[in-house]
Amino acid sequence: MCGSTEIVFKEDTGEYVCANCGAVVMDKYIDQGPEWRAFTPEERERRGRTGAPLSPTLHDQGISTIIDHRDRDALGRRLDMRRRMEVLRWRKWQMRTRMQTGMDRNLTIAMNELDKMANILNLPKQVKEEAAVIYRKAVEKGLVRGRSIESVVAAVIYAACRIHHQPRTLDEISKKLHVNRKDMARCYRLLLKELKLNIPIADPIDHIPRIGQALGLRGDIIAEAINIMKKVKGTTITAGKDPAGIAAAAIYIAVMQKGERRTQKEIAQVAGVTEVTVRNRYKELVKLLELDQNKKEAKK
Repeated sequence: MCGSTEIVFKEDTGEYVCANCGAVVMDKYIDQGPEWRAFTPEERERRGRTGAPLSPTLHDQGISTIIDHRDRDALGRRLDMRRRMEVLRWRKWQMRTRMQTGMDRNLTIAMNELDKMANILNLPKQVKEEAAVIYRKAVEKGLVRGRSIESVVAAVIYAACRIHHQPRTLDEISKKLHVNRKDMARCYRLLLKELKLNIPIADPIDHIPRIGQALGLRGDIIAEAINIMKKVKGTTITAGKDPAGIAAAAIYIAVMQKGERRTQKEIAQVAGVTEVTVRNRYKELVKLLELDQNKKEAKK
């Protein structure tokens, strides 16, 4: 090959070819998409011949069918009384076949609860699906038996948020979802132990955009707070400390440096920590930053 990055795809041969020298980069390419073309969402839906993709957030992963409750035929006309009673009987049996075992019933309740909690927390799709996968593993291992479904679902949501670097604290999730914090923390520790989840270490930087957005801060203030955290990253100040508290202290320093008026109490309430925590982390950060500055001046 000549080293050119101009690669073109030839649909008739299924080959990727260099536009400069004609060398074949890849052949026998298989197109995984449909054979038809659509230019609007309505046209795509009309031409599609397959259903929705499988989803772990549905108790049966979306495999089974559902009989519509509107009692209308294919043309939209209402069914007569005899036909409605017949469809009602079908619907009952269909629901029974979808939930034959205790695990099916548990997953049905839990996935509905997960959907409701994810909407309250405004979680992205990948976090919701990760939480559903973790819950299914917990059910298969028998970890849900004897425990509140709400507590376990809240715990898997917290674990999924940690995995995907979504800055949510135990206190925040337990308060918004009205779940007992101790039960939720106990379920979370059980999941970590039994499922051996690979949870990354919480990074205070992940909390800064959320807190800054809730406070209505300017972008330069948020950027300055992130810059402060980068300066102290890897030091002892982050070891064993609540990342939300450290992030709140960094935001408080950035606010003062940029001339914005925000109190420690206001920042603490948004961050979900106490005012004392913000004050203590603020003192530690200021001390550490001053030490770094002295070192730079000594080197000069």
